[in-house]
Amino acid sequence: MTNEPTRRDVLTAAAGAAIGGMTQPAVAQEAANREMFIYSLNTSTIRGQNIPIVDEIAIAARAGYQAIEPWINELERHVQGGGNLRDLGRRIQDAGLRVESAIGFAEWIVDDEARRRRGLETARRDMDMIRQIGGTRMAAPPSGATSQTNLNILQATERYRALCELGQEIGVSPQAEIWGHSRSLNRLGEAALVPIESSHPRACILADVYHLHKGGSGFGGLKLLNGSSLQVFHMNDYPAMPGRADITDAHRVYPGDGVAPLLDMLRDLRRIGFRGVLSLELFNREYWRQDAFAVARTGLEKMRAVVAASMNG
Repeated sequence: MTNEPTRRDVLTAAAGAAIGGMTQPAVAQEAANREMFIYSLNTSTIRGQNIPIVDEIAIAARAGYQAIEPWINELERHVQGGGNLRDLGRRIQDAGLRVESAIGFAEWIVDDEARRRRGLETARRDMDMIRQIGGTRMAAPPSGATSQTNLNILQATERYRALCELGQEIGVSPQAEIWGHSRSLNRLGEAALVPIESSHPRACILADVYHLHKGGSGFGGLKLLNGSSLQVFHMNDYPAMPGRADITDAHRVYPGDGVAPLLDMLRDLRRIGFRGVLSLELFNREYWRQDAFAVARTGLEKMRAVVAASMNG
């Protein structure tokens, strides 16, 4: 037998420090960790509880997050129910939160010109909604091209540039998002090439622990990026089984509860100068059956725990 601590031992110890009973050095380290990254709640994490966005805002603030990452369809429902987006933005601000990103699905990348034109109009509307609540970024996944195997990646860079120009006009930056289940932009190299070749000052990448695994990129390529190219990073973890071919979004688990190399990944992110947003994005049906505040709070504690553990070594 060996006395060498396991990965789970390290994370468990860090989690205990994050929850309470910390020594003075641990308190100082926790404060440093909080300053290094912005912690955000992607509302997919508590989607299954079917609560309105105003309650999600209250939960995120009460749980201790600094930001919230809503979905466009939630903003639509809020407006359809008689809500005002500018008032919602003030509610978010009054709760001590920011909108660092939001999730939309405009078809900006598709080959069909008419669909792409409609996609840009959708993006314009989505960006305006995000701007009204004080948001600054929008996810730009390869919606509409997920089953396409012959997408011209250089044409995609031109289309992404057009999206960035629209974002510059409105004041919201589109983030080229990796989707591991897609056949287009499913790898880090592809997702990085699009903003690089667009040569637009607002160009950036939205990466995700699960999608890096699902698409087959892994995490080694992150160290080749500049931290400023990654402004938001979706945090989660995944189990050893099912394997990469069969794993789905629903298998995502809390950071530290799976087998993703999160400690090395976070160290690499720090080395390249990433000081942006860690946004908890889960779709776990088991969590959806639990109390929304408990899920949000647990997720934040576990994110902070893996960040604290990554500071060692």
